[in-house]
Amino acid sequence: MKSRKLIEQLFKEGKSFSVQPIRVYWMLSPPNSNTSYLQFGVAAGTKHFKHAVDRNRIKRLIREAYRLQKIELQLKLKDANLHLNVFFIFTGKEVPDYKLVFEKTGIALQKLSEICVQSTSA
Repeated sequence: MKSRKLIEQLFKEGKSFSVQPIRVYWMLSPPNSNTSYLQFGVAAGTKHFKHAVDRNRIKRLIREAYRLQKIELQLKLKDANLHLNVFFIFTGKEVPDYKLVFEKTGIALQKLSEICVQSTSA
């Protein structure tokens, strides 16, 4: 996600849940013809990570874990003809290892997948 307007809308109107140490903000909408079914953003705050090196490392870890596990969610969104905006914020206090990030990202994506299934049946 690159649009500041879209990110602000996501934080104001979207819903959220936590999979410690990741906070997930999400918002479903009907798809636009010029955007993909799934848009993703990631952040790590400066409060606990003063050095950009640490923040960048955390964001790289989350992005890679997301990239490897997003396929199932993308297929469900495409089948349901829905558009999902997602933003992950790392809220932990220490730089995590990849195993933890991969596991927590997988749990978060599974919850999002369940949300999409529920919204299509409702």
